[in-house]
Amino acid sequence: MTPSTTRNTTTVVRPFATPVPLGFLGLAGGALVVSALQLGWIPAHERHAVALVMLAYAFPLQLIAALLGFRCRDTAFGTAMAVLATSWLVQSALLGDGPPAEVRHTLGLFLLMTAAALLVPLAAAGRGKLVASAVIGMAAVRLSLAGIHQFTQSAAWEDAAGGTGLALGALALYAAAAFAVEDTQGRPVLPVGRCGSGARDVEEGAEPGVRPLL
Repeated sequence: MTPSTTRNTTTVVRPFATPVPLGFLGLAGGALVVSALQLGWIPAHERHAVALVMLAYAFPLQLIAALLGFRCRDTAFGTAMAVLATSWLVQSALLGDGPPAEVRHTLGLFLLMTAAALLVPLAAAGRGKLVASAVIGMAAVRLSLAGIHQFTQSAAWEDAAGGTGLALGALALYAAAAFAVEDTQGRPVLPVGRCGSGARDVEEGAEPGVRPLL
């Protein structure tokens, strides 16, 4: 008879730091620069430089955050960051040489579509993280206003989009700081509106790469 063999299986869990601060910092930088352009704080002839900021700063940071978000099993955050990352890429490509009249309808439709796409991760996030959901929701509002401006070419809609972008940038900076401090300290320090299972995980000291909600 063949003696029975007992096999011991070892499972190694590798925790990940939360990618939320990285993604929100990318969003804040892109939103603030674009808003400054919309509000006239940046001259129109520097539009190409704004497109470079979208391409070289906002896009890669949010893309990395999206990939890490999926790795951490946060589908809502990863989806939102992926949608926003590719939106910066498309906008930079369309606006890099200035906004020709024949492109504004395409850009307007794309911005409205992107805003609608953000409703998917927003609905999936639920009430678990109110501040993070507020950032995604405000990003959708800003994209909607910018899309309407592309169709109407109304200065009022452009100012509304710019003002919303400034508020979005400030909120994203706060959220990035709050999640970064929480992840470093291992406990909530600044309010982020986390509730339900996510709040219990943080209180119990679960690792960022293991808990179901970032």
